[in-house]
Amino acid sequence: MHTNSVEKLTASSPSVSKNPLMEQEKQLKRKRQRRPQQRDLCKTFAALATLQDNQLKSNYRKASAAALHMKMPKLTVSSQTKPTNNNQWKPMTASIHAQTTVNPIRRVTDCMSVPANPDKEPIRLNLGDPTLTGCLPPSEATINAIKNAVDSHKFDGYGPAVGTLSARAAIVKKFSTPEAQFTADDVVLASGCSHALEMAIVAIADPGQNILVPRPGFPLYSTLCQPNGIESRQYRLEMDDKGLIDLAHLESLIDSQTRAIIVNNPSNPTGVIPIIADEIYGDLVYGEGARFHPMATLSPRVPIITCDGIGKRYLVPGWRLGWLIVHDRYGGVLSEIKKGIVALSQKIVGPCALIQGALPSILRDTPSEFFDNTKKLLASNAATVYEKLSRVPGLRPLKPQGAMYMMVGFDPSLFGDETKFVRGLISEESVYCLPGSAFSLSNWFRLVLAFPNETTTEACERIAAYCTRHLRPCVERLEAAMSIKKKNKGVRNEGNGQGSEESSPIATDDNESSSNNENSDDNDGENDE
Repeated sequence: MHTNSVEKLTASSPSVSKNPLMEQEKQLKRKRQRRPQQRDLCKTFAALATLQDNQLKSNYRKASAAALHMKMPKLTVSSQTKPTNNNQWKPMTASIHAQTTVNPIRRVTDCMSVPANPDKEPIRLNLGDPTLTGCLPPSEATINAIKNAVDSHKFDGYGPAVGTLSARAAIVKKFSTPEAQFTADDVVLASGCSHALEMAIVAIADPGQNILVPRPGFPLYSTLCQPNGIESRQYRLEMDDKGLIDLAHLESLIDSQTRAIIVNNPSNPTGVIPIIADEIYGDLVYGEGARFHPMATLSPRVPIITCDGIGKRYLVPGWRLGWLIVHDRYGGVLSEIKKGIVALSQKIVGPCALIQGALPSILRDTPSEFFDNTKKLLASNAATVYEKLSRVPGLRPLKPQGAMYMMVGFDPSLFGDETKFVRGLISEESVYCLPGSAFSLSNWFRLVLAFPNETTTEACERIAAYCTRHLRPCVERLEAAMSIKKKNKGVRNEGNGQGSEESSPIATDDNESSSNNENSDDNDGENDE
């Protein structure tokens, strides 16, 4: 019985003694039968790809037509890429979205690529990272919070796209106020405040619509708008120590396609347009009498989306954790926008779960002394820079009320344009600053205050030395022009019989007794100027 079973199994199983040529013929026959189907399928996919490509181009044409006045770089639209042979492919072009993504700071820094003075240690006042010098480390509470999150192994997996409930609840506990209450459902976590801003912008505006942004302001606002076909319209800030918004100019920019206003708090425009409040520097205020008021607490009527994070105040910008808070004052104005933000958060399946796990402890346990020490250093550096650069002819520093930067204006007639000025600081003094054009502002430069006091003092001395060196030729040219003017005036007086030998500029050069007449000529010249 056993033998019969084996024979049956052997007969029913594939036999190794079968003719291999016959098997090969069968396989070829099956392949030939499949080829027409495969060709038809390939044609179908090619047609679908062409259709999608044409539809994509059409969408972008419509968006571009709706925003013709936007400054868009020259685009290259590629046709379907096909291999020319088995070993060579045609070069592929980047997508239109990628081509229209331009950060102005990148263009500016490319112009600054000049060798520094090898005899002087570089001082990089152009980098807005408070961690670079080590003088502003994160708090011990922050470090312990991340250590505990790692050791717990509770945050090694994926979290909800909108952020964990514990992290969102911690934000509610820390930032909700009686004037601006919100719940965990109003909070969406992001990979840094920049990501929060991107979600807010894309959720609230379509191609062809516009968003108002400050000038000078964070250049990323326009970078986030442009590739999405959204126009960024710049409203003016007054360039004085208060930095208030030019409300008349802002109102003149609003039309039926305006979807939101981006505001760097503590500036405060009001109206009927929703506000996207960038409060990443919230509470980093140190000016005399200055206090931070969250934008959402200032007006109970205006819908506000607050964008914030731990990067700047808690001095961990590399941890990339931010959030949005949707303040929907009328219970429905921003309901669809909030749904859009939630949908956009799913593109990255939520920010780092580990940092989210540490967030409740970071917000709860960081002592107020930590923030006070940060503000003390920034205030001290701001006072040093303001005092020293105010003494330099041709420079006009603005006294900041908060954050970690200072804007300094300069006279281009004395020092040339801003590119020449900034490049000169690098090549001669090894001091790096950002020109104002990075923030849509000519004849200014920005420097960072998050350095040790002695480094800030040395940087100011180098800037002053550079300006003095380049100012002297300008003064000499001005003095020469004034001297020529006085000589011409003396000649005219002689011709009219009103002058004497003592009053002649030529005679007074070597005649001390005529000093009174010479001073009189100087005063006349000043009045003429």
